[in-house]
Amino acid sequence: MRAAEPAVPRDAPVGASVATIEQPERFAAYVAHELRTPLATQRALLELALSDPDADLASWREIGEDVLGACLQQERLVEACLALARSRGRPQRCEPVNLALIATETLRAHDLGDLESAVALEPAWTNGDADLLERLAANLVSNAIRHNIVRGRIEVASRTESGRAHVTVANTGPLVPAAELQRLFQPFQRFNSNSRSSSDGVGLGLAIVRAIADAHDATVTAQARTGGGLRIDVAFPALLFVDSGQRC
Repeated sequence: MRAAEPAVPRDAPVGASVATIEQPERFAAYVAHELRTPLATQRALLELALSDPDADLASWREIGEDVLGACLQQERLVEACLALARSRGRPQRCEPVNLALIATETLRAHDLGDLESAVALEPAWTNGDADLLERLAANLVSNAIRHNIVRGRIEVASRTESGRAHVTVANTGPLVPAAELQRLFQPFQRFNSNSRSSSDGVGLGLAIVRAIADAHDATVTAQARTGGGLRIDVAFPALLFVDSGQRC
């Protein structure tokens, strides 16, 4: 496998969000705006079908498939909002978790398609809610796949270093200006690019990553890479001695 591409020495610790559920009025406005498009699409499709006196079964089936697609978009948005809400505050469950195992299971659950992968997973134990940490890893990997290039590359690593348990996901992809790094972790923010499927998400994936990290006293650092793409590292307080009786 090829060696990892060097990263631009421009990294940005990700700070607090400017529009989260802690600011309910602004967050509600964002959600309403995001729901408006699929709802308007469904209404337009149904009005078109109802206004056509010659509509047959085939045309209604086509309309139904389009409406279903809009419904699925709404469902993804609602699920993401619920995940973001759940990830705020302290974890409800707290137990020893190996980030290497979570990263392994996450990769197994994702279809990388034509992407080359480089995996370097060392034990990295922390205390936390396993379900939330699985969501964090899944969002990082999904983001790296979605915002990539044809026959690109994804790198996933875990390690323990200087008292911190790290999980790191990097990818090839479009060039990301340093000024855009912070914005990508805000709710409903999408980076306009020519990536393979940049329009598939709802703009909450990295906001959820940041929220889950905050809930676990972890730090998120994003780095734009020289040839395009991102390197995102999440560093948790490490468990140097794993004890099933330990709690947060």
